[in-house]
Amino acid sequence: MATKKTAVQTVIPPIDIRHATIVLESDSTLVVHAWSAKARQQILDKQMHKPAAAKGAKDPEALYQECFYRTPDGAYGFPAIAFKSAAVDACSHVSELTKVEARGAFHIDGEIIALHDYTGPKQREDMVRIAMGTADVRIRPEFPTWQATLQIRYNAGVLSLAQIANLFNVAGFSIGIGEHRPQRDGQWGMFHVLSATEAD
Repeated sequence: MATKKTAVQTVIPPIDIRHATIVLESDSTLVVHAWSAKARQQILDKQMHKPAAAKGAKDPEALYQECFYRTPDGAYGFPAIAFKSAAVDACSHVSELTKVEARGAFHIDGEIIALHDYTGPKQREDMVRIAMGTADVRIRPEFPTWQATLQIRYNAGVLSLAQIANLFNVAGFSIGIGEHRPQRDGQWGMFHVLSATEAD
C-alpha cells in the first residue's frame, strides 16, 4: 500500500539588513597600480588582432600618474572590490566560514574607497621580472601610511558586526591589498580594523 508523502515546509527567516562603518588603518605601505587607459587599449587591440603599435620612450611621470585610483571627485582611492575580496579570501584562514557564505553576507558601498589620513603619495621604482624573464622597472605610487573608511551593508542573520570586523582583521594580516601583498608572498598592503560601528 502506497504511503502518502508529507510536504516539508522550509522555513526561511526574514533577512536582517544592517548598516555599519568600518575604518581600516595601515600596518604596512600601500603600493597601487591601476590599469591605465593605454594598457586596456593594448589588450583590446591584441584581442581584436590589430597590429601592435611601436613602443615609445618611457615617461616616468605619466606612468606614475596613470597608476592612481581616484574617486569621482578626484581623491586618491582604492577599489571597494579589493577590500571585499580580501575579506572573502580570508575565509581560507577561518575554518567556520566559507567564502560563499561571506560573499553573500555583506557588501561595501561604492566602487572606489577614498584613502584618508595618509602620508605620501611618493613615487617608487622597483625592478621586476616580466614575460620570458625580462627585467623591467615598475614606477608606482606608494602610500607609507593610510586609512580607509568602508560603509557596509550586512545580513546580521549570517554574521554579526564583530565577526565581520574580525574577518577584516584576518584579511589585513593574511591577505592584504595592492601590490606585493601577503597573499602574493609580500608584506605590503596590510591593515587592521581601527573601529567598527553600527550606522544610525
